[in-house]
Amino acid sequence: MKVRFLIFSLMMATPAVHALENTAAPGLLATALARPLLDQDPGVAAARAGLDVARQEAGILDQSPYEWTAKALTQRRTVAAGGRYGEWNVGIERGVRLPAKGAADRRLGEATVGEARARYGESVHDAARGLMTLWLDWLAAEQAQVLAQASLTGVQENLAAVDKRLRAGDASKLDTNLARAELAEQRRLANDAKTQASAAWARLSARFPGLVRDRVPLPLPLALDQNDDFWRQRILSESEELKIVAAQVAKAEAQAERERASRIPDPTLGVYTASEVGGRERISGITISIPLPGGLRAARSAKAVAAQEVAAHAQELKRRQLDTEIAGELATARGAYESMQIAAEGAKGMQENANLTQRAYSLGEGDLQSLLLARRQASAAANSALQAQLVALKAWYGLLVDAHLVWDLERD
Repeated sequence: MKVRFLIFSLMMATPAVHALENTAAPGLLATALARPLLDQDPGVAAARAGLDVARQEAGILDQSPYEWTAKALTQRRTVAAGGRYGEWNVGIERGVRLPAKGAADRRLGEATVGEARARYGESVHDAARGLMTLWLDWLAAEQAQVLAQASLTGVQENLAAVDKRLRAGDASKLDTNLARAELAEQRRLANDAKTQASAAWARLSARFPGLVRDRVPLPLPLALDQNDDFWRQRILSESEELKIVAAQVAKAEAQAERERASRIPDPTLGVYTASEVGGRERISGITISIPLPGGLRAARSAKAVAAQEVAAHAQELKRRQLDTEIAGELATARGAYESMQIAAEGAKGMQENANLTQRAYSLGEGDLQSLLLARRQASAAANSALQAQLVALKAWYGLLVDAHLVWDLERD
């Protein structure tokens, strides 16, 4: 296969049919293939279990922490110059959670579930990032192997041209040795490319088992038509990191509300009945006990208010960090797209130059050193174009993953 055709394919690669299902990202791994891999990821499964734990915790917080307490007492009364009497006292009592505390506990439970849900979404997002990166690395390694094989074919053509001129008496044995050495070097590079492709697939299949090794052309990214404000708002609205800190702020607020309510102790109410003087006296009544609050409750409330302020500042810090990261990612994506186009044009020109040099050498109008140099430059330019395409793809797909525009990530 000619390197010229490979460069053309690199510039005009057409995604596989099964990958066209995702219109937001043509060429990306199909959602029907990606979602099962993400859902079966151990990190995602652990976060899903953590969400179940949070729901159980919310259910516990919704219930009162107090239980009924049964009390029983028996005694014998001895009266001077009188008889002995059996007496007993039985009753039940229970603490009563005040309404303000119950409302705060329910808010705390909701915030706990919200944080766990955001962490689950973050685990899916991290797995999607990992799948995207490993999948693109594998496709690029496979494409690099194809380029290396094409370069090997070109070097073999060089050797054939040298042998032809040698038989015609127009080349030296030194030229033949140089051509053979170049062939050996290119065979080594082709073997290295094959090894790297196998290693890339091993990493991908080990991290996400179940994916079929179905080689497809490395896709081309699209230009970012939307302005930066669109991407910023979309990514921030879908950011699980921001949702996590928002849930932590809600938890801090609920905890502060709970500690403020706890400055008033919960009462304990009970009823009892008693028998005294051998049953001659019957007593029944109710009991109420309330702890006398001290300075510890006020200190805990002040601590919770301070923690709430810390959480609020952490939320603002996270927002600014995300703003910084998004701005950098957008600039990188736009710059990488332009670099990819420039590299593709350069690779095309270098390949044309190698073809012209090859033709000139075959006609006896050039020297071997120029031919070998042209081949090396074409091979290097093709690989540079491939790497530029990979960088642009990672930047573009990274934005799509962060914005939850692929693989049904918005449902998480």
